[in-house]
Amino acid sequence: MEDFYKKILDNNKEWVEKTLEKDPNYFKDLAKGQKPPLLWIGCSDSRVPANEIIGAKPGEVFVHRNIANMVVHSDMNMLSVLDYSVNVLKVKHVIVCGHYGCGGVKAAMGNDSIGIIDNWIRHIKDVYRFHESYLDAIVDEEARFNAFVEVNVKEQVLDLAKTSIVQAAWRSGQDLTVHGWVYGLNSGYVTDLNVNLSSNKDLDEVYQLKF
Repeated sequence: MEDFYKKILDNNKEWVEKTLEKDPNYFKDLAKGQKPPLLWIGCSDSRVPANEIIGAKPGEVFVHRNIANMVVHSDMNMLSVLDYSVNVLKVKHVIVCGHYGCGGVKAAMGNDSIGIIDNWIRHIKDVYRFHESYLDAIVDEEARFNAFVEVNVKEQVLDLAKTSIVQAAWRSGQDLTVHGWVYGLNSGYVTDLNVNLSSNKDLDEVYQLKF
């Protein structure tokens, strides 16, 4: 058996044993159900583990991840996760968390064809087009890259707020706020982008749904 594969199986056994030493009922209690206060929409990048970044325990964060933490309105996976977390789990917060150095965002800045992922990257390119004047005015490429990561997160927060799922929750008086963060791979710290939406009144009128 390949060494890495065997190691992760052994790691699981060791983790279970150590966990049970601290709390013999840990897994029995965990199996009773979940009531997380937070939905995390993050990047698939292996260096951005949601629970560890915010010091959360299993059961405290509902997670959806994809390339470049995108909110695509035709993505049934994302919409299903959002609907379940908002309407069943009744989360109070949704965080879209991007990260500096994101490969998907970097790819959207260029023109190289990568493969089938080109179709996903196109959604990120749309964000660049929306903010082209601002981004093109940034001469330093690294600074432009970081700024693109940030505006992409802000656009995904807005796209979340535009969904009928989120707006229906607000309409019913549900306590729900959508936030935008960026994680620093080289520091470990998150930056709150101060885009926090808790009502469809925060959106342009054309997006405000009437129920």
